[in-house]
Amino acid sequence: MSAPSAGRLIGVGTGPGDPELLTLKAVRALEAADVLAYFAKEGRRGNGRAVVDGLLKPGLLELPLYYPVTVEIDKDHDDYKSQITGFYDASAAAVAEHLEAGRTVAILSEGDPMFYGSYMHLHVRLAGRFPVEVIPGITAMSGCWSLAGLPIVQGDDVLSVLPGTMAEDQLVRRLGDTEAAVIMKVGRNLPKIRRALAAAGKLGQAVYVERGTMANSAMIPLAEKADDIAPYFSLVLVPGWSGRP
Repeated sequence: MSAPSAGRLIGVGTGPGDPELLTLKAVRALEAADVLAYFAKEGRRGNGRAVVDGLLKPGLLELPLYYPVTVEIDKDHDDYKSQITGFYDASAAAVAEHLEAGRTVAILSEGDPMFYGSYMHLHVRLAGRFPVEVIPGITAMSGCWSLAGLPIVQGDDVLSVLPGTMAEDQLVRRLGDTEAAVIMKVGRNLPKIRRALAAAGKLGQAVYVERGTMANSAMIPLAEKADDIAPYFSLVLVPGWSGRP
């Protein structure tokens, strides 16, 4: 008996949270998949999986990939790096088993698969071995500035996308060298982000958006936010276009 032909890997961008912001191509990929893989914290389904509820065909095999750590260990600690690298290696191996059996595996990625997403860690481990397709998704920042009705850049403006996990002095430097900014990975970094924006003279322009495009979304000028509590799905927008009417 001949061995089955290799399956196909599809990285599926699920967008920023609103199921109606899934692309038609993403929906077709879900219909074609034999296996649905998704990242999540232990004991949870993950936002990407929640977005596709009601769109999955009966009998679809699901492959949850549970992170061994999230924020329990600092991201720069050797223990974190060791555990997370091992996790991605094991996840890629689990997906490869299905691909070697000839199955089509769709891996969900919140936002866009190639933009700060966990999917790309599997992509670089598997793309040289199997046929791969990546379906882009609407990014969280695009969903948030659209929700806020906030023009971000115009003309020769420069937009910088900054992780809130950066060192404070680096945030200040980069904020001072750009017309507009999106600060991702807010969470418990919000106090540091607030200080950096103030030091760069941009706190008054900043808008805090929480769970953008989701049912429980909220936004407020950051200077008016009374606390420093921020969930994982939050970001800060600093608009450019200083000459707007």
